[in-house]
Amino acid sequence: MTLTQNKPLAAEVRADFPILNQEIHGNPLIYFDNAATSQKPVAVLNALRDYYENDNANVHRGAHALSARATEKYEAARDKVAAFVNSASRNEIVFTRNASEAINLVAHTWGASNLQAGDEIVLSVMEHHSNLVPWQMLAKRTGAVLKYVELTPDETFDFDGYRALVSDKTKLVAIVHVSNTLGCINPAAEIIAIAHRYGAKVLLDACQSVPHMPIDVRALDCDWLVASGHKMCASTGIGFLYGKLALLESMPPFLGGGEMIGEVFLDRFTTAELPHKFEAGTPAIGEAIALGAAVDYLSDLGMDRIHAYEEELTTHLFAKLRTLPEVRIYGPQPAANGCDRAALASFNVTGAHASDLATLLDRDGIAIRSGHHCTQPLHRILGASGSARASLYFYNTHAEIDTFAAALCETIDFFSSALNN
Repeated sequence: MTLTQNKPLAAEVRADFPILNQEIHGNPLIYFDNAATSQKPVAVLNALRDYYENDNANVHRGAHALSARATEKYEAARDKVAAFVNSASRNEIVFTRNASEAINLVAHTWGASNLQAGDEIVLSVMEHHSNLVPWQMLAKRTGAVLKYVELTPDETFDFDGYRALVSDKTKLVAIVHVSNTLGCINPAAEIIAIAHRYGAKVLLDACQSVPHMPIDVRALDCDWLVASGHKMCASTGIGFLYGKLALLESMPPFLGGGEMIGEVFLDRFTTAELPHKFEAGTPAIGEAIALGAAVDYLSDLGMDRIHAYEEELTTHLFAKLRTLPEVRIYGPQPAANGCDRAALASFNVTGAHASDLATLLDRDGIAIRSGHHCTQPLHRILGASGSARASLYFYNTHAEIDTFAAALCETIDFFSSALNN
């Protein structure tokens, strides 16, 4: 990767993503499904391959050279993630399989130990199922009460409603930073500050923000933050939980087994020090190392620069979609004085099912997502069974948006003709 400030960001990095250099049904691939998973640069692929070709061994337990090298690279990845989100300590970063596991970890440890009947958990109606179901399960077990922040008329987080909802009964606020359906960027720092005034803890689902913008956990002052590697140029099967050190130390272990122990007797055990207390069993070693390589890659590009370029893409995408009156976009419009939403658009087209749109666009080589995007309650509120979603990343281009918009227009015309015949 050679950085040239005079070039558009996508022009600099396209060659780093070999998967993008292919044809689908005879058309160049346009990959607009980045909110589901991102593509992987050569640097990440090489890191994963290098581990399995040269260093494959279990970590922490071996005295031999391969184990030592694997351990060094695995723990170096933790340092990289800690620096990436500006954690105060490397021990505040716990590797998990994904963000869903990270949320379940908090629910089953801190939640089960600290919540009781009548305590309130504040969520929002736009949450991903991964930030709904674990709390629903916990509420059923403990008798805690779930409260939900509604939407404003422009389909954003109702901040005034949130302020009225939080009270002395609130013990936890678990909120998405960026909605994977509405694209709105929620005011995380303000949400966290209000919760802390009432003594509540805050978990931030940052799956759609960590890959796209600078994140500083100390500035946000969140108690926990979760993210998935596969959405930030890393492989699947790896994610991480950030937690404030004192909180993690107070939480009981999540899973039992190897790696998370200090000593084991027939009648008891002691836990390992952080972060290993929460990393039971052989971890996803190669995937963690690849996550470290992804963090290096994103850091070299610069998260400020990535965010600024994606704002340009978002403005261009919405300008194109606004020309199609049949398209109903969910969530806020980009601000007139600059973009303040994520680089994605969930939408429906009058007279067409979202899955049919995705199928026909695939014939043009354009990959978008269709369905409920793991936000079924939100779609019910929006009055839709599902939606189509085009989601962008820094390797996408303005020209790809133009091609997508033209193909979508042709697809709309096809459905319109079918309805009229």
